[in-house]
Order: sequence, then C-alpha cells, then structure tokens
Amino acid sequence: MRSTQLFSCLVLALLAIPASAQQLSGGTVPLNVPQSLDQLLAAGNQSPFSGSVSSGKLQPGVIDITVDDAITRGLRYNLGIVLSGQASAQAKASRLKDLSTLLPQINGSLRESNTKANLQAEGFSLSIPGVSIGKAVTFSNADARVSMSENLIDLHAIDNLRASNANVRAAAYTFNSARETVTLAVAASYLLVIAAEAQVDAAEAELKTAEALQQLAVDRESAGLTPNVDTLRARVELQVRRQNLIESHNNLAKQRITLLRVLGLPVHQQFRLVTRVPYKPLPKISEEQALQTAFAARPDYLAAEQQVKAAELSKRAAEAERLPTLGLSGDYGIIGTRFNNSIPTWTVNAGLRVPIFQGGRIEADIRQADATLQQRRAQRDDLKGRIEQDIANAMLDVAAAGEQVEVAKATLEYAQQALTQSQDRFSAGITNNIEVVQAQEALANATQQYIGSLYSHNIAKVLLARATGAAEQTLRQVLSDDSGPAGQAPPAPAK
Repeated sequence: MRSTQLFSCLVLALLAIPASAQQLSGGTVPLNVPQSLDQLLAAGNQSPFSGSVSSGKLQPGVIDITVDDAITRGLRYNLGIVLSGQASAQAKASRLKDLSTLLPQINGSLRESNTKANLQAEGFSLSIPGVSIGKAVTFSNADARVSMSENLIDLHAIDNLRASNANVRAAAYTFNSARETVTLAVAASYLLVIAAEAQVDAAEAELKTAEALQQLAVDRESAGLTPNVDTLRARVELQVRRQNLIESHNNLAKQRITLLRVLGLPVHQQFRLVTRVPYKPLPKISEEQALQTAFAARPDYLAAEQQVKAAELSKRAAEAERLPTLGLSGDYGIIGTRFNNSIPTWTVNAGLRVPIFQGGRIEADIRQADATLQQRRAQRDDLKGRIEQDIANAMLDVAAAGEQVEVAKATLEYAQQALTQSQDRFSAGITNNIEVVQAQEALANATQQYIGSLYSHNIAKVLLARATGAAEQTLRQVLSDDSGPAGQAPPAPAK
C-alpha cells in the first residue's frame, strides 16, 4: 500500500510540472520547457522513471530506435514500471492473506512417544499390602490426526477481504499509471535527443558561416580594404562558435546517455533515432471532452477511487469487530499405545465468540480507519482538481507552443536574410563586420528559439496526452510520423 501511494504521489508531482518550467540551453525561448528528464519527472529529485534495469549486453554497431521501439522497450525495462509491478504483487499477496482467514485451515500431525515417569516425583505414594508398586512407570503413546478449523461467520474478515480486493484493483490502476509515466519519460528523452541533435547541426552550420566570414575578413585586410580589428572580431566570433559546438556535442552526449538509461540499454550503446517527429499541429479537442476522457480513463484517478472504496471497507471491517463470530473446528485420527493397536477418535467443536470488553482497541481501530478514509477522500478530490489544472495548462501550452513555432520560423527566415545582407554589405565595403557579427548572433538566437519552440510544441502534446490518461496510445500515433526532420533549423548561409 505504501508503494502504491509513493507511485501515486510521484505521478501527481510529474503532472504538476508545467511544460514551461525550464528552457533548452543555448537560447532564450519565451515559452520555457524542462531542460532535463529529472526536472521533468521529479523537479530535480531522482526519479525511478529516469532509471532502468539492464536489458542485456552492449550490442555491436549502431542500432535503430523508433519512437514505438523506445516506448515498448521502456515499458519492459524502466525501473518505475518494474517497481510498480512489484507493488501490484504485494497487493495481491495481501489479498491472499486476508482470504486465508475465511478458508478452512487444515493441519495434519503424526506423533509417537515413550515416557518414563517418576511416581514419587509426581506425588504418587499409594501403598497397597501385597502389591508391589515401583518408583517409576513406563508408557507409550501413538497418535495420527487431521484437524480443521473455519470461521463460518466473521464479518470483520469478510470486509477486510473486500478492502483487499479494492486495493488490488487500485494497484492495477497504479501500474497502468506507471505505464503512462514511463511513456512520458521515454517520449521526453527521445525529444530531448532530437532537439540536442538539431542544436549540434545548427552549431556546425554557424561554425561554417563564422569560418567563411573570418576568411573574408582576412582577405579584405590583406587587400587593405578593412582594418585588422575586423579580422580580430571575426576570429573571436569563430572561437565563440567553436565553443558553442563543443557544448552542443557535450549536451547531445548526455541526452543520449539519459535516453539509454530510461530504455535499459548500456550507456555506451551506439544508436540512431529513426523517427524525427516533425512539427504537426494537434487536432483540436474541447476542454470538456478532455476532462470527460480523463475522468474515465486516467488510471491514477481510477486508482484513487478504488483506494477510497478500500478505506470505506476497512472502516466497515473495523466496526464489524464488535459483532459475534461463529467458528467450527474438529479433528479425526487414531490413537493407541502403538500404531498397530490404535483406534479411531474424533472431535467436533462449534463456538460463538462475543466481544464484550476489548480495552478500547475496537474503537481505536474504527477511528484510525475513519482517519485513513478522510485522507483518501481528500487525496481523490485534490487529484480531481489537479486533473482539471493539468488539462487546462496542457491545452494552453499546446496552443502557445504552436504559435511559437510559427513566430520562430518567421524570425529565423528574417535572421537569415539579415545575415545575408550584412555579408553582402561587408563584402562591398559599405560597413564593417560589427553588423555581420550582430547578424550572426541574431541568427544563432533565432535558431535556438526555433529548436526550442519545436521541442516545446512536442512536449506540450506529450503532457496533454498524459493529462487525459491516454499517453501510451496517443503518443505512439502523434510522435511516430517520420515524414520530416524535427528541430532541424535551416543552416545559416556561408559565403
């Protein structure tokens, strides 16, 4: 039960994180998004959903991974799903234990003994004239027996079993909720790798542009057309672009390791992402429809409902401790001095147990069960409000991110045109290369904004799917279109 609560709290913490929590490194994006998987899942705390169990040894060569492959692998090896599965097994074991109190208890015994007793030590000092009675006596006993006991009427045990059944259903829903969270973790890691790859491509394009501009400045200085300061300025810009490329490669390597950890693959496994997840607007859905879907399908909400029901039944079970219980017991076997001279014997007992005074224990159990019930109801009601908040935030983020993509795309086109014109003006000797460097910086920022807006839009769709409780089914469809590149900014022109 404690494990179930832990996973429920983890999922709630995940859903409370807005898509605008952080920003991608390398550029300022107005619609901020989480920068790392740990921030997305647990607000900076280590989450079991960012880890995994090992799925095998390092495979030679480069393996291809699609979004569908990644989700399937994550649902098998992610640590969060493994732990949630064990929590479900614990709930089933608890139910089996409660069921055992209502089933017959059958035991068998086989006993043979030889005893020599000291009569004087036992206080036997009878003296009969003419009869010799020794100080000790030896006797033997053999017994083979089967005994059975059963509670015929025990409302306390019956309600406990019903509560355990509700807890098992809650654990099953929590396991499904863990599947949704794993899907989110895999999708987020996949998208972060794609965004990091796009950043590397953009940094390489910016480096080529900086190299071309530096060579142009050198040529113009050699021809006596520009001062040495323009060349120095171009060289500084070139070093900045090299540094950005190094940082982009480092970030990409870390994001790839994070994805490998989520999928349970060795951290040095070479892989290639096949699905590129291009920009694709999400079909419109009303907030009312999304809420109806969430309340009917979100496994964490269904688990909360079952936990409330289990708490209600546990309170009924505590109240039933005041009621009488009827039990039946008996045994059948053979007994004698030896097994070869044994005779059958049997016993049947029926008993009615009536609680009269328990020292306040029953009242304490009732109050404790009632407190747990009030907690479960409060958690369910809070979760209902969180679901409404999650859906409202996710829909706002999807709409804003879609607009951001269009704006960032237009900004990128303008920045490319500005850089081209600045290069032409510098080549013609109309201006120095300060204008060119500024245009390079503007293009770099526009590129990062474009990459960030694409990631923001995709992650907002991921969070909306998670908020409605259909992440696994929706994301396999929404993110599996490989018709074009994702996060790939057009390279800056080089001259």
